[in-house]
Amino acid sequence: MTNFHRRARIGAGIALFTTAALGLTACATGAETPAAGSDAVDAAAATSVEDFGSFAELEEAAKAEGQLNVIALPRDWANYGEIIDLFAEKYPEITINEASPDVSSAEEIQAAKTNEGLDTAPDVFDLGLTVALQNTDVFAPYQVQTWDEIPDALKEPTGLFVGDYGGYMSIGYDSSKFDAPESLDDLKDAAYKGAVAINGDPTQAGAAFAAVGLATVQSDGTLDDFQPGIDFFSELQKAGNLLKVDVTTATVASGETPVVFDWDYLNAAHSTDNENWKVVVLDGTGYAGYYNQAINKDAPNPAAARLWQEFLYSDEVQNLWLKGGARPARMEAMTEAGTIDADLAAALPEVPSETVVPTEAQSTDAGTLLGEKWAAAVQ
Repeated sequence: MTNFHRRARIGAGIALFTTAALGLTACATGAETPAAGSDAVDAAAATSVEDFGSFAELEEAAKAEGQLNVIALPRDWANYGEIIDLFAEKYPEITINEASPDVSSAEEIQAAKTNEGLDTAPDVFDLGLTVALQNTDVFAPYQVQTWDEIPDALKEPTGLFVGDYGGYMSIGYDSSKFDAPESLDDLKDAAYKGAVAINGDPTQAGAAFAAVGLATVQSDGTLDDFQPGIDFFSELQKAGNLLKVDVTTATVASGETPVVFDWDYLNAAHSTDNENWKVVVLDGTGYAGYYNQAINKDAPNPAAARLWQEFLYSDEVQNLWLKGGARPARMEAMTEAGTIDADLAAALPEVPSETVVPTEAQSTDAGTLLGEKWAAAVQ
């Protein structure tokens, strides 16, 4: 069973696009790329398909490398299993090496640094916003062919990292044991003794970070100060309701973690293992977030890394994110073009009328505050 805690991911439909003001700033690397159609394309310096000459030439360069190293991609996370298998079917000449599916975003970066210069280093990353913002020096800029259809708020201007799929922070619960929580205060009740879990440590894990963000805005706070969210979980801890167990499909199936803060698409996936599992996105202010794709600037397979990015932002794979219950970055453009899977889009859960997404400054400040206050608040 996959450990959903694997993503120390520090960080809808069209609502997400209109509220995702991430406030990104450009960060050029200064790398020079060969002229389009050059006989000696430097794949590691390519910033778009044009640097290879054509998409077919990018495919050929990736096939010649014959390998793609991915990391931190659980197969039951947002439909990654089907996505990985589709790439393998489409490009049988390229062996996909799936490393450490349960590690954190921070550990992805560490793996790149530890394995720098080795053929085992990750070619690509899938990261929460805060970790991405902290590590732009590790990334290579690249703009996929569908770049113009990705909302500006979801992409670093040079393509160092780009939002790809997202969702809303939610509460999953075993409906055979609990009624649907209608507010955070419900979770403070004695009926939830030792029952409420978050997906990891918010100083490292993006889903847990977002849980504190949700608790903040649901407690009449703002994303400028996560203290109300920290206070909420401190109160849960004092009441004996906070369960310090890493959430997995196995812990949900067994009933060990009967109430879980997590992204809506991850919580929804637990219904496969627990028929009584339900998911609620609380009324009021909703907390949304996207995960980001990036290329390792020292990728051992730089052409394959860029082909993987093109693949992820294609119509076919954007619809596969949707199949996994996540909201793809190109959803608005695909809806307008008629290429979105309308049935899957219609099946997405209803979302709050007001949605917030942390800016770069808010994410940084919240990360600092959590580092200072979280451990003491829940000990």
